[in-house]
Amino acid sequence: MTTDPMARLELAAHRHAEAAQALTAARDDLVVEIVAALRAVREDHALTVQTETDIARLTGWEVAELRRLAQEADLVGLDPA
Repeated sequence: MTTDPMARLELAAHRHAEAAQALTAARDDLVVEIVAALRAVREDHALTVQTETDIARLTGWEVAELRRLAQEADLVGLDPA
């Protein structure tokens, strides 16, 4: 390992950028899966409420945030693969 402070800083900055990109990609994947799960139960209100509760428990996100994500996905035409 190098002892040059600037080289170490550059390496740390590179690692940080890679981690940030990976986190963004993982969050995007999670949002797509959330939207797909909510759409799958959209016609059954009781199942929708249970699914929202389960997703909120799994993700730590509020139900209102999950609903907002689904609404935004509908607005922009996000189509889960």
